[in-house]
Order: sequence, then structure tokens, then C-alpha cells
Amino acid sequence: MLLQLHQIDMLNAKHIKITGSKSETNRLLMLQSLFKGFEIHNPSNSDDGTLMRDALTTNDTVVDIHHAGTAMRFLTAYFAIQEGRETILTGSDRMQQRPIQILVDALRSLGAMITYEKNEGYPPIRIQGKTLVQNQVQLKANVSSQYISALMLIGASFKNGLEIHLEGKITSVPYINMTLQLLQQLGINAHFQGQKIVVNPFVQAPKLKEITVESDWSSVSYFYSIVMLSRKHNLNIQIRVSSYKKDSLQGDAALQELYASLGVQSRFEDHTLVLSLIDDFKKPENISFDLSNTPDIAQTIAVSCLGLGIGCTLSGLHTLKIKETDRLEALKTEITKLGGGIEVTNDTLVLEAQKEPLHRDITIATYHDHRMAMAFAPLALCTTLKIEDAGVVSKSYPDFWEDLEALGFSFEIIE
Repeated sequence: MLLQLHQIDMLNAKHIKITGSKSETNRLLMLQSLFKGFEIHNPSNSDDGTLMRDALTTNDTVVDIHHAGTAMRFLTAYFAIQEGRETILTGSDRMQQRPIQILVDALRSLGAMITYEKNEGYPPIRIQGKTLVQNQVQLKANVSSQYISALMLIGASFKNGLEIHLEGKITSVPYINMTLQLLQQLGINAHFQGQKIVVNPFVQAPKLKEITVESDWSSVSYFYSIVMLSRKHNLNIQIRVSSYKKDSLQGDAALQELYASLGVQSRFEDHTLVLSLIDDFKKPENISFDLSNTPDIAQTIAVSCLGLGIGCTLSGLHTLKIKETDRLEALKTEITKLGGGIEVTNDTLVLEAQKEPLHRDITIATYHDHRMAMAFAPLALCTTLKIEDAGVVSKSYPDFWEDLEALGFSFEIIE
């Protein structure tokens, strides 16, 4: 689906309801399958959440999780401990290019039986489920925190629990802490100190009978961008989004501080997050952010800065190379098409302060990446553009285009 977005001059104040965090939902779905006894409220309605739920309830030998990277990592660990069950875990062509070896090696060291069906180190993989008796494992911590979370989620099912010893700089610590706190909420004794995580065996019924998933902070990043770019039209737009918590488990709640540097104010009214422009804000020429704990919002921030003509240096982005696409190279290609000056390395992005108007009627490629489509959409406040494969947003935020239309964005399907 090719979507034509038109430049707009007016936005409607609106209350948006975003469904639960995809990251929290997938963790809770796996814990629910392992330990039973509790209900999940406000789960994510994303494709990834649906794929995870279906995979945990199917009896099929072949489980295809398409583009769902989190599901691939979590389910590799999950099926490894399903005594007597054989599973072939596969995904899209891009998923078969995304590495899984670090996690597979860690699980093999615990006694898991996992083999590669095609290319060494990559899905699809064949898993012979069995009871794992080893209770200590080492793995590199600087590639993906999802490997670590996958091990944490199964750790409480081990007879003697699990000790995870991490090597090197730890990536995306907030996501590890999210997993830790969800375990603790269920009554599982777990702690994380220094380079070691300890998950003790779970020997009782879940402490909670129901858990409500907080709405997704990654998804609200696009509304921060919209409020920020509304400054170009001297609008005093206010967007209200629910349901959010001040004490969020999600690392992307750092949006509050990051976008305060870009002129957007955040405040809470109970569980409603209210976004508005900061009065008398002086636009910086350049900003610099370390996003090693929040890499999923890098695309949104880069495009926000492009639209408002702010230069930015973003670092800590090495995990973006192995996402749905190489997100750094994708950003470079699409921002260059719009007339922006940008350079990327393996873990940094440097965007020049934009002096000239953005090019018009540019078609943005999305590379099967939901975040590319949603990050560039707010630029309709600055120029006219087209979004290729606009339906890709269903991976994390199926209601995205409807919510933009309610705000006053104008678009049409032209193919």
C-alpha cells in the first residue's frame, strides 16, 4: 500500500489511546505460558504480539514468526525447554539474515539441543526440547538485550534457577530491568548486579492474578515528533495519550527528557500523558544524545530534527544494524532523498542542521520496517511525501494511520 501524505497547516487536539507495550506483552505472554495463574489486560494488538501468542499456543512443528525479532529470540529459549517437543522455528527472508548464534550457543552450553536448518548462526533452527539441568551460563552482552531477557524468562523454570554471567558492555539495560521487574511482580526472586543476573526457581503460584500492560512508549514517540514539528506552523497543539505511568518499566519513557531538549513538554494527569510545546523555547543548532539504552526511538528523533532543521549526533546505535533492516543505512538513504546531510557509522548518526526546505513529493521506502513508516509520517507537517508499504505499521501499531487521521493528517491510498 502506497500512501500519499499531504502537507497540513492545522491539527486537532485529540485524546489517543495506545494499546499495551509490545515489549511487556511478549514477556508476559511467555511467563503466562510457563507459569500460568494470571491474566493479562491491555495487551498489545500488534502483529508481533499476535504472532507471539499464536506461537505459544500452537501444536505445529513448524512455527513461522515472520518479521518478529523479539519472538524469535524468546521462543528459541522457550522451545528449548519444552520436554519431548521438536520445533522448527523460522521467519521471513530478513529474519533468516538476523543472527541468533550467541543465544543458541548459550542455550547449548546449558544442554539444549539446537541445530541450524540452513546457514550456521541464523534461523531457521531445529529445537529438540528437553529439561535443562545446568544453571550457569555466559554470553556476550553487547549485541542484543533480547538474548539476555530470553534466558531470564526461562530461568525460573530451572530446578536450581539460573545464573547469567555477562561479558562486555551491556546493551539496552532498561529492557533487562523490565524483564527483571516483571519476574519480581509475579513473585519470582531475581536480581541483577554488575555483570551477573540471578533468577531463582519459581516454586509457588504467581503473586498477582492479573497484570495490566502499560501503553507502548515507543509508539508515543511519533506524537512527540508531531508536537515538536507543529512549531513550524506556530500551532499550540496539545495531544493526550493513555494509559501511561510515571514509574514506567519501559526504557523509552526517556522520551520525556529527550524531547524536552527539543521543545516538547510532558506532564501527567493520572494515567494520561499530555504533550505540548514549551513556551519561549530557543531552538538549538545541534543536539547530541546517547541512545544506547533507547535505540528504538533513534529514527523518530533523527526525523524530528530533520524537520525542524536541528543538527543531531546520535550514538549507541549498533543494534540498529540487525533490526528489520539496517536502520542506519535506511535512514541515510531516505533522509538524503529529502535533501538532508547525514553520515552514519556502525553505531552513530550525524545529521547536519537543515537550512533549505525539504524536497517535496519524495517516496519514502520502509524496508519492511514499521518504524521507518511511522518515523517519517510526521514530516507531512513540513512537506508532501509518500510512504511505501504503509501497512507495515501493523507490526507494532495497527491503529497508527487512523490515529493520525483523527489528529487532522490528510492522506490517500494511491496504489
